[in-house]
This record gives sequence, structure tokens and C-alpha cells, in this order.
Amino acid sequence: MSSEGKEENQKPNHIEITDSEENDNPTQVDPEQGRQVPGQTDEEPATKEKEELPPPTPEELKELRQRATKAEEYYDRLQRQVAEADNLRKRLAKEKQDAIRYANESLIVELLPTMDSFEMAISAAENSDDNSIDSLKTGIEMIYTQIKRTLEEIGVTEIDATGQTFDPSLHEAMSRMKTDKAEEGTVLEQTRKGYRLRDRLLRAASVIVAASPDDTKEETEQ
Repeated sequence: MSSEGKEENQKPNHIEITDSEENDNPTQVDPEQGRQVPGQTDEEPATKEKEELPPPTPEELKELRQRATKAEEYYDRLQRQVAEADNLRKRLAKEKQDAIRYANESLIVELLPTMDSFEMAISAAENSDDNSIDSLKTGIEMIYTQIKRTLEEIGVTEIDATGQTFDPSLHEAMSRMKTDKAEEGTVLEQTRKGYRLRDRLLRAASVIVAASPDDTKEETEQ
């Protein structure tokens, strides 16, 4: 048999048909069944599906709650520290201001007995019949007025307690006197002046307080 006859007797198992527009995806034809078989390519198109996260486990939920609790504790602690720092800043500012406002407090307290002495000297001179001390009285009054004006300029004020209701924060009761001419607890007499430096008490006023005539308490004197 010739070589040409051998070539005619050989039948191909598959005939490959290639689409000119889609050279990358050839199609094979099965001659026995007469239908096309999709060609297999070296690489299949990758399809990625969105993966859903699994729900947290009880252990993970417990850990999240613990972390949230810790975060709240740290936040509360931070807020307290901020508030404490702000209060400290305000307190230091007030202390600095008070140090300036009341810098002369101790000196003024020591000066008050001198004011008392001047007042007693003036009172004695007014009750004297000796005309020779008039000039002395005038000099004492001038010095007293000058000191009093200086104290007022730096914020010192007198406490006038006579006729006022007894106030333990401003007055010091030296004695109680029964009377029906004033309500109980009224200051009848001020035996020594009190003084304040701005809003701070330097010395309480020494006073005699009215008591009810029916009061069984004995009159006391300190």
C-alpha cells in the first residue's frame, strides 16, 4: 500500500476549530458525537467570593467587655486628674492673690493696740478740764487720723458692733447684762473695737450683750 493510501485511512480523533477572535480559548469538536467540547485552558479565571467573618465567641465577647471596662476606668481616672490639676491651679492662684492682698496682716495686727492707746488718750483729754492739754489732744488726734486713713487705704475697716445682733464670727462677748431696753442678744456696748482686713477678720470686737430680765444665768465677765 502506498503512503498516500495510509494517510487517507488515518482519521483524526478530534478536529480543532479555532475562533479567530478568541484564539486564547479554542473549541474542540468530537467527530463521533458531532458536538463541540469546550476547550480546557491552562488557567481558569479566578473567582473570589467575599468571606463573611464568623460571629465572636463567648471568650472574645468577654475579653471585649473587659477591655471596654478598662477603657472607662482609664477615662474616669483621666477626668479626675484633669479636675484635680484645675483645682490645684485655682488654689495656687488664690493663694498667690491672698498673699498679695494680706501681706501686711501681721504688721496691722501689731499696730492695733497702738490705735487703742490713741483712742484712750483722746478720750482722756476730752474729759479733762485742763486747758493746757488742748494742744496735746490736737496733736494726738492728728496722728490718730493719719494712721487710721493709712489703714483704710490698705483695706482695714472697723467693726461697729453697738446696737447690732451678736455675731460670734465678729464679736467676742465679754459679759451679759440683764435689761428690758433691748432685745436679748443685742450688743449693748462695745468695749474694744474690732477690725477686718478686706473680708478677713483681724480682731473680733469685744462687746457686752443684752440678756433677758428673766434670764436665770448669772452675769459673766471674761
